[in-house]
Amino acid sequence: MENMEEDYIITLTDQDGNDVDFEFLDVIDYKLKKYIVLLPTDEEADEVVILEVKNFDTDNEEYIGIDDQKTIEAVFALFKQRINEEFDFID
Repeated sequence: MENMEEDYIITLTDQDGNDVDFEFLDVIDYKLKKYIVLLPTDEEADEVVILEVKNFDTDNEEYIGIDDQKTIEAVFALFKQRINEEFDFID
């Protein structure tokens, strides 16, 4: 049987050409766009990564970095709200 945790790992290539593994946490809709929330699998990582998703749910899906801090904060707030509603434990 395949390990279900492997289904939630996404490997992306950074700007230096290195493969980096992330745990998929959620997809958030915000202002008619989709954003993916990821957690680096590196044990030293303590922050989530939020990327805009282009061509969502297609074979050509792309993940774009976000420069706008207000968008990042808004998406993260929606993510925390969703998690809090589902699990009732995040401040």
